[in-house]
Amino acid sequence: MNYNFFTKNKTKTPQNQPIPGREAEMVQGHSGGWMFDAGIWKMLRRCLLVGTAKSTYYAGKQELTEDFVTVVRLAVAENPGRVAEEILYASDGRAINNSAPILALVLLSMGETPEAKQAFGEIFPQVVRTGSHFYEWLNYTKSLRGFGKVVREAGKTWLSREDVKGLAYQLLKYQQRQGFSHRDALRLFHVKPPTENHRQLFEWVVRGWEELPTDIPSEALAQIWWYEWLKRNPTQTHEAISQGRLTHEMAAPVGKMDKQAWQLLFQEMPISAMLRNLGSLTELGVLRADENANLLRVEAVLNRREHLRKGRIHPIDVLKALKTYESGGTLGRSKKTWNPVPRIVDILEKAVELSFDVVQPTGKVFMHAVDISGSMGSLVADMGLTCCEIATTMALVTAKAEKNYMIRGFSTEFRELGISAKDSFSSAVRKASNQNFGGTDASVAYDWMIKNKFKADVVCFWTDSESWAGYKHPSQALKEYRKKVNPNVKAVYVTLTPYQITLVDPEDSLSWDLAGFDPGTPRIIQMLATGEL
Repeated sequence: MNYNFFTKNKTKTPQNQPIPGREAEMVQGHSGGWMFDAGIWKMLRRCLLVGTAKSTYYAGKQELTEDFVTVVRLAVAENPGRVAEEILYASDGRAINNSAPILALVLLSMGETPEAKQAFGEIFPQVVRTGSHFYEWLNYTKSLRGFGKVVREAGKTWLSREDVKGLAYQLLKYQQRQGFSHRDALRLFHVKPPTENHRQLFEWVVRGWEELPTDIPSEALAQIWWYEWLKRNPTQTHEAISQGRLTHEMAAPVGKMDKQAWQLLFQEMPISAMLRNLGSLTELGVLRADENANLLRVEAVLNRREHLRKGRIHPIDVLKALKTYESGGTLGRSKKTWNPVPRIVDILEKAVELSFDVVQPTGKVFMHAVDISGSMGSLVADMGLTCCEIATTMALVTAKAEKNYMIRGFSTEFRELGISAKDSFSSAVRKASNQNFGGTDASVAYDWMIKNKFKADVVCFWTDSESWAGYKHPSQALKEYRKKVNPNVKAVYVTLTPYQITLVDPEDSLSWDLAGFDPGTPRIIQMLATGEL
């Protein structure tokens, strides 16, 4: 009997305990495991990108959102300008939707300093871009703070913008949401029309048109005129859509919709509406395998990187559209059913890849470790997708941009998933999702690479970061891997949940923590691999 177990230098600590001497830097996660504290700024970005309106495996949405609100308030008190930058970053097509940035915007307006109020006013029109955003902002504002001076000024400015045609489009397309109408907003903010076009527009909002003007009042109000004309002539839907360039939100409630009406709408349909309506268009027969012209338009819209970026189409939206369309209507909210057109499936597959930001192959060797533990089977927000499905997609798109890679899954073991760059996103998602099991131990990836002497330049973990089941911390396993295999390996942990934890040792200059769901993540990983960042 001896006491070597006690006196020797300890290099391994069970993950359900903090690393000795590092206790002040660590926090206990929802799973019971101990991880490093990510800090308020990483937490803020995660919450903005991922959102907290859906419960995760380990925490409810109420708890998550309370944490989100607390972090925003702490960050606003520390640096409101930086909070504004983070909100803008997330709102510009990087968050899975704009709700979390809008909530944070309201909290920024509640900051006590003049700098917070100024930052709120400066970014407001860049975050609240549509009528739908405007109503959501009104709803959160009414519930959380009320309508003080800074809020009234923002609302008044939004409703009296110089672009009357664009304003009319928003007021017509989104006439009411979340318990508010534009009539309510005009009265709430006491908006005075700055031009004659504004006056006529506001008059329509408040009173409507009892008598339809004989002529279109102005180009700015042309869509409203045709909408009112269609209300009086519902059988003339085709003419109203063609002449007035009405969207389906404008025409469908008042016109008589048929296949030809949808064909006309399809010709001008914006990219986000097209993604949402692919199933309906297929069910109506507008999209068919033998309708080549229409399929070419779908391809021209969805397979152009610049269109995806301009439309702020998030990769997860495309993945959701792919999964829903392939299901033929059995998934999602639609009550319609359809037979998927194979070419559209192919177009959506390519659109997923194009919606991410990648660069040319780096020539580096990548190991992608996808978390396939039981907790990754939880759904993310209202996407209808699990953490595991999103993690697999992001790992695969990063791998597709490279030549030297391996994709494996970890839980309490590190297993082969059978996924390669030749896989479609659909097939890769199915392979990974079928594996969800067990606890979480990120260190097993390093153990496998040590055992097999796999020399990676970059190890990428796609995870919720709730690693708790191992007999040593991932940061300790990484040190061992560097000692035995590659001293210069870089580690990237992409966290897919809004928790304030990280697997990155803050003293490790070759490890990074990235917030999940950001379309730019694959490119950032490539730039970290080559030392550009």
